Amino acid sequence: MRVDLLTDPIAGLDEALAVVDAFDDVLVAGLLRPQKTAGLIELADAVAGSPLAARVAEAAEKTAAGAAGEEHFVSLAAARIAVFGSVHDAVLARLVEATGRPLGDDSAGQAAEPELPNLLIAARSWLSDLARAGWQGIDHDLISASAQVISALLAEPSLRRLAVLLDGFAAELAASCPGAALERIPARRWGDLWSRGMLLTLPGAAAPSIGTVTGRLLPLGVDLLEHATAAQAQVHAVFEPEDGTAPRLVRANVTAPKPDTIIGAGIWQLLRPHLSLLTAISEGRSMDVADMPVTAEGDLLWRDDHARLGEPADAFSTARVALPKAVTPTVAPLDRHPVRLAVPVFLEGYGIEGDEDALTFTFAGNRLSVETDRIPAAGPLTPKAVAGSSACIGLIRWDGGFRLQPLAVETTVRKKTTAVHAGAWAGGTTDKAGVKAEKAATDAAAVLRERAGRLLRK
Repeated sequence: MRVDLLTDPIAGLDEALAVVDAFDDVLVAGLLRPQKTAGLIELADAVAGSPLAARVAEAAEKTAAGAAGEEHFVSLAAARIAVFGSVHDAVLARLVEATGRPLGDDSAGQAAEPELPNLLIAARSWLSDLARAGWQGIDHDLISASAQVISALLAEPSLRRLAVLLDGFAAELAASCPGAALERIPARRWGDLWSRGMLLTLPGAAAPSIGTVTGRLLPLGVDLLEHATAAQAQVHAVFEPEDGTAPRLVRANVTAPKPDTIIGAGIWQLLRPHLSLLTAISEGRSMDVADMPVTAEGDLLWRDDHARLGEPADAFSTARVALPKAVTPTVAPLDRHPVRLAVPVFLEGYGIEGDEDALTFTFAGNRLSVETDRIPAAGPLTPKAVAGSSACIGLIRWDGGFRLQPLAVETTVRKKTTAVHAGAWAGGTTDKAGVKAEKAATDAAAVLRERAGRLLRK
């Protein structure tokens, strides 16, 4: 792992981000009669050498004149995503160079025939109205106009990806109304959601390319994401195909709704029934999979009936032996955004600077920031354990610079090297702290079930 490459600047990165920021500034005030047109011109110039050039130039001109239609807004959204895609590709290329691991072949799914085009048109119309009004112009009437189309989209499995995005986006905007009263506008985030939503209204944009795989899955670690009403576990692993071809990096996700009273280790109780892989994480075992569905980007569409527990497989042994040879999957064009990058790495031989709140790993004068705030409370891994570690399995992320999110560390406990995993309690635990947290969550869930039953009886 060449950490020095992660500290060197990437040519053109700041300029590309400045283009996006300038366009997002135009979206703040709205595209109906934009007062600032520099952001439109910069966006068109940024893609001048691409196949989008003519369409985006026309869209920028029409928008600046206040005469743009929905097709022009789609072109602007495509240009914004293309610029962010170039940032993603530059960051990923640097990561591939730093890790020395191969990058998979680029592949794209086949565009599907239009399904329920009227729903897609309705969604695009609402997103266009948002763009015309701008974030400063949003109000409850504008946001509530999305309710009917979102309900219809949610009822169609093939459009669920767009439906979920719009549902969450509308809820976030509704909580921020009126836009004119906002002290701070999350322009980049809302620009991301708007542009992604616009392209998802195009036929075939939401159709991933899916195949199947058979072989052995060697887990590296689990990333737990928590929201007030939902939780998600994302397992990162090395997959060794049965046919002996090169191993590859894969992910498996499970998401479950949750009440906001269940936190910490109790979250695993909600996720375990849907993903047997969590048991393998806790027990330090591999899994044998047969004909498991997988996308071209390496996301396993997990089905428990296609998997069974395998032999013991230590995550650190996997990281030392199998990870360096694993192929990094490419990413679909629509998903090429730097915030989505989470590349598994193995690090050792580093020095440690700072305290538990601001930790840095050092390598021959090169520094890598450690995101201890991403360590979940639902496991035994703590910032203190990371600060005393000698080896680490983690995810390299990018947020204005490269950062490390620890998934597991090797540390010394009573003169003995011990592995501590963030997901050690995923499949259950005998650890005293874990047992106590799970009991508290069980009690909370029982109370909620009793109250829900009482309400239903009424």
